[in-house]
Amino acid sequence: MGIVNVTPDSFSDGGRFATTDKAIEHGQALIEQGADILDIGGESTRPGATRPLVSEELDRVVPVIAALASGGAAVSVDTMRAEVAHAAVRAGAMLINDVSGGLADPDILGVAADHDVIYSAMHWRAHSTEMQAHASYDEPGGVVRAVYDELSARLDDALAAGVDLERTVIDPGLGFAKSSDHNWELLQNLSALTALGRPVLVGSSRKSFLGALLGGPDGPRPVGERENANVALTTIVALQGMWGVRVHDVRASHDAIRVVERFAQGQRVEGQR
Repeated sequence: MGIVNVTPDSFSDGGRFATTDKAIEHGQALIEQGADILDIGGESTRPGATRPLVSEELDRVVPVIAALASGGAAVSVDTMRAEVAHAAVRAGAMLINDVSGGLADPDILGVAADHDVIYSAMHWRAHSTEMQAHASYDEPGGVVRAVYDELSARLDDALAAGVDLERTVIDPGLGFAKSSDHNWELLQNLSALTALGRPVLVGSSRKSFLGALLGGPDGPRPVGERENANVALTTIVALQGMWGVRVHDVRASHDAIRVVERFAQGQRVEGQR
């Protein structure tokens, strides 16, 4: 899943693709690099980000989705708002990537049900301005159990709203109301989430826990210098058989996935001898 941020305040690309034309061009480039899905977002969810007006978010994403979908791309809309999701699906989006899992705007579940599109529910506890105040997991089983239970509740809500669970995806929400240690614990236990019976999407690309890991005396590694570490994580995620990765640099992660696929093919052949 290739990321197209149509925002002026993204943590990862600083508004480089904030205009319609630049976002479309970037999306086309990601398809050429091997993206299976383009995830188009008009709201930054970096810690502390201020939410745009609904009209602003619509103006940012709908023209980009319409252009890329009409060109044959499989397009996802990254939004927490039912109104934006509805407009995006009408413009050609085939997947709603809701980082709130239906908590920010429960009506978004009805949009997914009515249009019979794929719905991705991420683990989420609060909006960006306050989410890190909710990064506490003191219950038995810690962060892994909490994410499992809370995602299970999101799937229950989706089912109650009429969403076909066979068309749902789950996401552990790395970096959202989680410390660096929480993120690593989730990555080390992704298989526990597969017990929910749904495909798992992982989004680690360029996030702060990688910057912290790679940093030195001068502070975290800058955002633009974290890609090698993320490719390593893509490899680990692919080896665990997860459904997808949400990334900024598609070519690098696509190459890693091809290596994993070829490696697994060799293992299957060896096991048949």
